[in-house]
Amino acid sequence: MNDPDRRDPEAFLRQAAQEGRGRLKIFLGAAPGVGKSYEMLTDGMQRRKAGVDVVIGVVETHGRRETEALVAGHEVIPRRDIDHQGHRLGEMDIDAILTRRPQLALVDELAHTNAPGSRHPKRYQDVEELLDAGIDVYSTVNIQHVESLNDVVASFTRVRVRETVPDSILEMAEIEVVDIPPDELIERLKDGKVYIPAEASRALNHFFSKSNLTALREMALRRAAQAVDAQMLDYVRAHALAGSFAAGERILVAISELPSAEGLVRAAKRLADGLKAPWSAVHIETQRSLRFSPEQHAQLADTMALASRLGATTATIPAPTVVEGLRRYVADARATQIVIGKATRSWWFELRHGSVVDTLVRDIGDVAVHVLPRKDAIQKRQLAVAAMGGRWGRPKDYIWTTLMIGGMTGLGHFLVETIDLANIALLYLVPVMFAAASFGLRAGLFAGLLSSLAYNFFFLPPTGTLTVNNPENVVSILVLLGVAFVTSQFAARVHAQADLAQSSARQNAALAGFSRELTAVGSQEELMQAICGEVSRLFDVRTVLLLPSRDGPQLRAAVPPEDRLAQIELAAAQWSMDNDQPAGRGSSTLTASDWLFHPLRTTRGVLGVLGLARDDAGEPLRSDQIPLLMSLLSQASIAFDRMALEEEMLDARQVRERDRLRSALLSSVSHDLRTPLTTIISAMHELKRQHPSDLIDAVDAEAQRLNRFVANLLDMARVEAGALPLMVEPTDLFDAVTSAAHDTRQSLLGHELTVDILPDIPLVRVDPTLLHHILINLLDNAGRYADPDTPVTIRGQRLPDAITLSVIDQGPGIPPGSEVRVFDTFTRMEGSDRVKHGTGLGLAIVKGFAEAMGLTVAATNNDAPFGACFTLTFPSHLILTNLPDEE
Repeated sequence: MNDPDRRDPEAFLRQAAQEGRGRLKIFLGAAPGVGKSYEMLTDGMQRRKAGVDVVIGVVETHGRRETEALVAGHEVIPRRDIDHQGHRLGEMDIDAILTRRPQLALVDELAHTNAPGSRHPKRYQDVEELLDAGIDVYSTVNIQHVESLNDVVASFTRVRVRETVPDSILEMAEIEVVDIPPDELIERLKDGKVYIPAEASRALNHFFSKSNLTALREMALRRAAQAVDAQMLDYVRAHALAGSFAAGERILVAISELPSAEGLVRAAKRLADGLKAPWSAVHIETQRSLRFSPEQHAQLADTMALASRLGATTATIPAPTVVEGLRRYVADARATQIVIGKATRSWWFELRHGSVVDTLVRDIGDVAVHVLPRKDAIQKRQLAVAAMGGRWGRPKDYIWTTLMIGGMTGLGHFLVETIDLANIALLYLVPVMFAAASFGLRAGLFAGLLSSLAYNFFFLPPTGTLTVNNPENVVSILVLLGVAFVTSQFAARVHAQADLAQSSARQNAALAGFSRELTAVGSQEELMQAICGEVSRLFDVRTVLLLPSRDGPQLRAAVPPEDRLAQIELAAAQWSMDNDQPAGRGSSTLTASDWLFHPLRTTRGVLGVLGLARDDAGEPLRSDQIPLLMSLLSQASIAFDRMALEEEMLDARQVRERDRLRSALLSSVSHDLRTPLTTIISAMHELKRQHPSDLIDAVDAEAQRLNRFVANLLDMARVEAGALPLMVEPTDLFDAVTSAAHDTRQSLLGHELTVDILPDIPLVRVDPTLLHHILINLLDNAGRYADPDTPVTIRGQRLPDAITLSVIDQGPGIPPGSEVRVFDTFTRMEGSDRVKHGTGLGLAIVKGFAEAMGLTVAATNNDAPFGACFTLTFPSHLILTNLPDEE
């Protein structure tokens, strides 16, 4: 633990790292529409009026007039256009901002995901680059985009956002909460100031319910308070400021090896919940901890596990005394309240040892102390009595002490004629100090008493008796006893500190060695074997590592080698994987197992479990070993993540290379076929004009089909290369359907085409050429695979937030479960309407063209009449309609 009177090195380094960097200020909101962008622009305008050089990096106005008016008052850095699948997307131009080098940049929507091809995948990474360049940044984010709260928000809003910001970004930023009451936000939504009316009505019934907004508002305020509290703690630690700085409550519970400690943990949990405060549980490891029995170690481990399950931060702190350890931890954690238990002690015990609670209350300062009575004081005294024999030391300690005193007595008889009698007493200081320093207090007191008796019997007149004639000699005897007591106390303290230092050094060395072992491996199998080997060596246990599979936990590594585990062990391993908690011996679940399983947590969830067991079927770990194991498992998880990322990068490179080669092959083949096909088709037309015949018609038809196939190859190559040029313009869907139907009349022979589109359906902003190709492929697909003499229907529908256009046939339909795979390249489904002749490219081209224009396409089956249905969806932002003015 750090001395509270000196600077915390880590906090100081974090503070120093901010020197030369820009400052980040985040405007945090509970939901869209609270006015984050407006507030950011207003603050930016005030800074500009104060003489600060301010520019806008990127701001999304969403059509709100007030926001647009504020933007007009700032210098705006033009966005950089990025081509992606035929779209031109505007992203923040980092290089332009770095070149312009303002004092302050306004960057909206911190959680935004940048377009592929940008320098960074996320906008918050762009912001970090600006901060590194010394530019201050103002930005905005909603509470649901905070990484640690993403799951919590999704649990009650039923909406999971995919764009998130790491908590570390908030922790380094100044936060301003932009807050309005839920009722006011709902009124803004109803007035069309957040969304258009159709979307607003749906939002009010889902995300923007009053209960959701109230919960989000509380989360935003609480998260901002936590960030401010963390920054305040960093500052006071870096500057070694005394005091708790109790802007918010922080709870600490002190736990021991006694069963009543579980009650203390639950009481602290209730207190923390009532105060909505973070809390931690700490065990102070003193010299006495080395004398714990196996039952006491197990009880301490159970209590620590309970605290961890209830959400506490747990720690085991070595210290000379409990009070000293608690005082240091309180100063470091800036705890404001302590929960501690007090046992019933005899007056004699408190006279000799003092009271931890009384000393803590007297010395802890302005920290509230909650004292709870402990019901197991009798049990503790019984354990103390039972352990008393071991505390008196080993018999050979007393034998060596006696021999040394005998030696000093002999030396005294040899020197008694040479030196003064009072100096003879000094000879006995040697065995007294040696026994006290080497063997402890009791052996030291034994040496002092025996030395006094020997000095009195052999040297003080009258010799041969235990009578003392001269009262001055009594002082010598008392000095010998006092020296024994003082020396033993100093020696015990030095031994305790040395033991703690050695324990810390061993743990650091173990972590460093474990890290070196993990970084040296080159495959996942070697990594798993290295983890088992190192844990087995450090804790002298058997180890196994299991990963999940469809058939249950699968044994992947073991030291020593294990062929199989019993069913109870497999059940404990599976429970540990499913619940992300320890299971087996030494835990609170499935304790009949001989193995203790701990989950391996990675950023992707629980990867597997590590099992530990002893040959004698005893407890695999002591409580003081658990923190070291947790640190080792954390390093192992990081190694797994690193190796997984390396494999994913290798796979991604292979996929990119494969796609590049396939696109090049498709483009080359299609171009090489296009020239001879053009010649063949021209020749067929001339032959048909001069010598018409069925054979020539057949050849011409097949040449036309081959030409369409080559055209599809070219289109597919452009789709996969992301090189589709878009010419977006307002398009009438009825006209587009009519044109496509005319061009596919040959494919639709024998099928009546029904067009069910209202004439007043709005125009859409799409590329008419790509839409024409989409409709041709869908109609050609329906004409070829529908049952003979059945109708084909094109139906257009206006939904509150979209337009759908469906092509419906009557035929065998699509096999269940294949609705997504049917759009894959070169995919033809057996046992469905995909079995007829075709290239397997038509629907893949439909999907590629649709996504290039921002549309979605889906395949389903109709029930009555049965058949396939392919639906294009045009989202609201592509629909041309007179939208109401938004603020």
